[in-house]
Amino acid sequence: MTGPTDRPQRWNRLLELLAESGRLSVEEAAERLQVSPATVRRDFTALAEQQLATRTHGGVVATTVAYDLPARYRQTGGEAKQRIAEHAAALVDPTAVVGMNGGTTTTAVARALAGRTDLANSGDDQLTIVTNALNIAAEMVLRPHLRTICLGGVARRESYELHGPLAERALTELRLDTLILGVNAISAEGGAQCRHIDEAGVTTEMVRRSGHVMVVATSDKLERSALARICGIDQVHVLVTDTSADASAVTAIRSAGVRVDLV
Repeated sequence: MTGPTDRPQRWNRLLELLAESGRLSVEEAAERLQVSPATVRRDFTALAEQQLATRTHGGVVATTVAYDLPARYRQTGGEAKQRIAEHAAALVDPTAVVGMNGGTTTTAVARALAGRTDLANSGDDQLTIVTNALNIAAEMVLRPHLRTICLGGVARRESYELHGPLAERALTELRLDTLILGVNAISAEGGAQCRHIDEAGVTTEMVRRSGHVMVVATSDKLERSALARICGIDQVHVLVTDTSADASAVTAIRSAGVRVDLV
């Protein structure tokens, strides 16, 4: 039986199941998650309070946001990615201004942040999310205890990210305490990298506007290179990755002055 510490992971899995089918019964969810019906009922009530699902007799139905997400964001991807997301979310100050770019890992972090029960009691000092990812903004804006700022720009349908001069110009007026940065590749030599030049422009500006840069990446990203450079490794403060990461790659990144958390 799962305990309270598994709540964010359960909520994410419930949202994924809702995105697949559009509705869930208490019995089906309890069986799929291997938890008690009472636990599922509490989770359903919490999701409904955050407007991420609608309660029905004996279950829930999906909201438009949960149901219409593209497939890559419905499945945020495996135990390693979930561990990274929960660890990164726990490192965030509850009163911070947090920037987030798009991607499945940052989406998982956003959901883990939304599941932190301490944020619901933050009052006027609420966490602020600044993002260029439409899917993250659409989910976070439903959380009454979070403030959500979505940057303008041209949308890429492949990633739901906004880019271009409008997004970069909006960032010049903002200050970010922490940037949670998803990447396609990271190394001591190449720094943080992504596949698309248009995305690199706005993400690089997010790095410039941030006091603290936290890269979240599964271990396979340490063994790759990508087309566009976001920033040098000297601009990264923390890397959160999983325990399967190549030891020599981790050593090189740590030698460059980056704190590496293996989870």
